[in-house]
Amino acid sequence: MIADDPLAFLFGLERLGMKFGLENIGALTAALGHPEQSFPSIIIAGTSGKGSVTAMAERALRETGLRTGRYTSPHLVRLEERFAIDGEEVATDALRAAVARVRNATAQLLDRGVLEAPPTFFEATTAAAFDLFREAAVAIAVLEVGLGGRLDATNVVSPLAAAITSIDFDHQAQLGSTIEAIAREKAGVIKPGIPVVCGPLPAAADRVVRDVCTERGATMIRALDEVHVVADVSPDGPVDFRSSRRVLEKVQLALPGRHQMDNAAVTIALLDALEGRLAAIPDRAVRAGLTETTWPGRLERFKAGSTEIIVDAAHNPAGARALASYLGEIGWTKVALVFGAMGDKEVGAMLDVLIPSAATIVCTTPASPRAMPAADVAALAAGRGARVEVAPDPSDALGRACRLENRVVVAGSIFLVGPLRDIVR
Repeated sequence: MIADDPLAFLFGLERLGMKFGLENIGALTAALGHPEQSFPSIIIAGTSGKGSVTAMAERALRETGLRTGRYTSPHLVRLEERFAIDGEEVATDALRAAVARVRNATAQLLDRGVLEAPPTFFEATTAAAFDLFREAAVAIAVLEVGLGGRLDATNVVSPLAAAITSIDFDHQAQLGSTIEAIAREKAGVIKPGIPVVCGPLPAAADRVVRDVCTERGATMIRALDEVHVVADVSPDGPVDFRSSRRVLEKVQLALPGRHQMDNAAVTIALLDALEGRLAAIPDRAVRAGLTETTWPGRLERFKAGSTEIIVDAAHNPAGARALASYLGEIGWTKVALVFGAMGDKEVGAMLDVLIPSAATIVCTTPASPRAMPAADVAALAAGRGARVEVAPDPSDALGRACRLENRVVVAGSIFLVGPLRDIVR
């Protein structure tokens, strides 16, 4: 990259880490002329499943003929993955132009003392997403919350509707150490008068979300109360969905795993709730969202010679449970598990769930300063009775796993899955 490349400015912000609050993003969007107000949006929060619902909802809305924007995070390999217009990653030149406008706005705000410090990487990327979507004249944007909800940069929008896919333990340092505290943070996306679609929630979280909806005059919609789901007996067999607005029979979900049935129900209930607030959403569009969505790195299967490989961005205990459940459904036992995780995650809880499926865990270190060293992961796994090997370099770990077993699973962090997926595909 050349010295004044706007993307160099953007990646330079990563050293600032996380910062919660809407002050920076509010100042940035104001300086940019409030691009987030130039299109309607929906916002998706949740511990797990929010990326899948974002992807399915955007695909369905695109099928109606609407020009869509989709903002997700983090990316697997390329920054451009975070920003999609009509289902296609934005061009790098368009992204550079948007980031340049964010960089210029940042400089002006710092000069005037409106900002005391530069925005974080996520705040700047979110502002760039809004700017990109305005430039592309999208008719609707589907936004995945980065972390939490209440103080996440995406939450500067006034959405048509919101979804909370799930609530479980993750990011306790930022969101709180109880389910109720985490639920209050995620319920921050609830705005007055909007429909709020919820996936299956723990009872304590359900009460918090219900109370926030009551306080704000929002309508809480429990997806599994609104959408009846009848599944085939086979793990990835067809599913029937029935809501008050539509009947969809023999739907072959594009995204594997039984947990995706709950995500599909959230998507259907969300699209139903948007009827009358947006355009008509015919059954064919909803079906396309469920059957034609691609979402890389989520229970994604590859074959290399005689070796079968699953890569899955399970990076918290809820994701690990979904992965373990899927491995059981398809009969994968005694796999070689390539595992690496961030140090601020519940690594022990993830290992507790995944160890029964693994003959050997090849412990590695994802390419992130937040990563837990491979040796520390190995100590945790060995202490739980697992057979372990240590290969700090992820590509070496993958090679070693492929020599150990003909069924290999890569999981534990998106920062691990992204680069290794690029190798195996």
